[in-house]
Amino acid sequence: MPEPVFVGHDLYRQAAYGSHHPLAIPRVETATDLCRALDWLGEGEMQLSPIASEEQLARFHTPGYIRALRRASQTGAVDPEVKRRHAIGTMENPLFPGLFERAATSVGGSIRAAELALGGRIAFHPAGGTHHGRPDHASGFCYFNDPVFAILTLLEGGAERVLYVDLDAHHGDGVQDAFERDTRVHTVSIHEQKRWPYTGAAADVAAGRARNLPVPKGFNDSELEALVEGTVLPLAGRIRPDAVVITCGADALAGDPLSSMELSNVALWSVVERLAGLASAAVVLGGGGYNPWTVARYWAGLWGRLSGRTIPDALPGPARAVLEPLHCDLIDDEDIREAWRETLADAPNRGPVRKEIHELV
Repeated sequence: MPEPVFVGHDLYRQAAYGSHHPLAIPRVETATDLCRALDWLGEGEMQLSPIASEEQLARFHTPGYIRALRRASQTGAVDPEVKRRHAIGTMENPLFPGLFERAATSVGGSIRAAELALGGRIAFHPAGGTHHGRPDHASGFCYFNDPVFAILTLLEGGAERVLYVDLDAHHGDGVQDAFERDTRVHTVSIHEQKRWPYTGAAADVAAGRARNLPVPKGFNDSELEALVEGTVLPLAGRIRPDAVVITCGADALAGDPLSSMELSNVALWSVVERLAGLASAAVVLGGGGYNPWTVARYWAGLWGRLSGRTIPDALPGPARAVLEPLHCDLIDDEDIREAWRETLADAPNRGPVRKEIHELV
């Protein structure tokens, strides 16, 4: 495995999304603090995420949208026409202090991660994964689309075949559509069927280089393994990618309030490790996830696996102290599991491989 690098920024400690939004919970900062509590961020392993310039953002987003988002972020207000045109200032994509800088830093981090990957390092950027962003409007809590910029940077750096794999519970629609006509990019999305944005049917192959794998509720570790072994890895073998980008949404985990998938983090860690090993350049991003305990444990443990650390059977006191104060309005107190506060690794959730999964394979 190439030398790993963690791309981050303290900007993510600032409150965001207001007070009544699924993303108004600590995520990236908690995963980072958990890594620090485990002494998993050594000298030279952390790189600061830069903020993307407007010139860089315009490689995918329209200048009018960039200006509108900056202005709305600065003023805290948006007129009805701008709201309609660019889908900002809505309940889904609210305005909040520091919005533009936060979204542009996510893009800058994914650009930096791709640059580091081109230099031979496996780059982990948990603040990335805003895969729904559109060229001229926000979508699905995503204002810009940082995975697109990671892929563009890899292509501009000489990659000829890029494989994008999306493991978020929601279809990676923005990335698929961005590269539909680019013969150098193949996309794979494993997501829950009949869930927003209600795209990504198995029959949707875009221009022939997209593979969509919509899965039923209760999707388990054995079914994930069946899809990876039967579909994703054979596809990668045909493509022979020289770069991979992986979006690791934590909403695919059991216990997430906005999905009905039932994966364990250990299953996802193993899949991401295998996918990252497919190419000489690998970028691993975050994504969705609305349970602060499972998000932090997944991403911290993923960094641990990518960087060759040993996953502890039980968390030491300083790590438990990071998780214990967390709170989430979407999860009732009686539904909070003790394991979310005391361990890093989930118990595997193996089970039968259902007919729908065999049909996808």
